[in-house]
Parts: sequence; C-alpha cells; structure tokens
Amino acid sequence: MLLRAVSRLKLLQTGITVVLLPPVYYMYLQGDASDLLVVYTTGIALFAGTMLYTASHFFRRVVGMMYVDSAQTTLRVSHLTFWGKRTDVYMPVSDVMTVGDAGDSIGEPILKLKRYSRADTLYFSTRFGRVVDRHIFEKVFGTLT
Repeated sequence: MLLRAVSRLKLLQTGITVVLLPPVYYMYLQGDASDLLVVYTTGIALFAGTMLYTASHFFRRVVGMMYVDSAQTTLRVSHLTFWGKRTDVYMPVSDVMTVGDAGDSIGEPILKLKRYSRADTLYFSTRFGRVVDRHIFEKVFGTLT
C-alpha cells in the first residue's frame, strides 16, 4: 500500500515538472525568466524523471502478496506495475526456486523469488511480511530453519 502511494506520487511529481517546463522556456524566450530559473527547472525535471525510473524499477520488483491455490500447484504473485497498479503473475510451484537455490540464506531480510524458466527476479520479505501458512511456504520456498 505504501509503495503504491509512493509510486503514484512519483508519477504526479514527474508530470507536474514536465508540465511546468514549456511555460518556463516560453517565459525565458520572452525575456521574463532568468537563466537560473531555466536551469533550475530543467534540473528538477531531469532529476524527477531519473527518480521515477529508478523508483519504478525497484517498486515493480517488490512482491506485495503471494497466494498458493488449493491444489498447491500454482503460485500467484502480486506486484506493482509502472503506473502503480497491482498485477498478478501466475507460476507453477515446481518452477519456483527454493531460497537456497536462489542463493539466499534464511536470515536475510529480503529474499529473491526466482524461477527456473526465467531470468527475472522479484523480491519479498519474511521479516517485514507475514507467513500465514508455514507448511505451504516451506513446500514452495524450502525450510525456514
């Protein structure tokens, strides 16, 4: 929820700075704005765009929730899109690497969610999140001890 709000605020901030650029350049061309204002406004817009890209790259890779179906064969993983909306990815449990296979140790605060069939990596936390059913979690990701 917090990452979703921050993601949308970054979009809003970037949008506002991009909308402000044309009037500032117009005022500069008319002689009503100083060089410093143009440089300052352009710098803020570039910084906002860079931060939007960086933040959205991070936010898209953080897992919000994970669910296993009743047959315990499919894992549904929820994460954010670039626009701050929730999207679900479905993957077979047999395709999900255990914590040990992903190269993490159990005590780490952030763990990798990797698959055998794809190179992309998502991240989740058992320290900041909550494991509702430990037995199913260990079936998918391996033991916690």
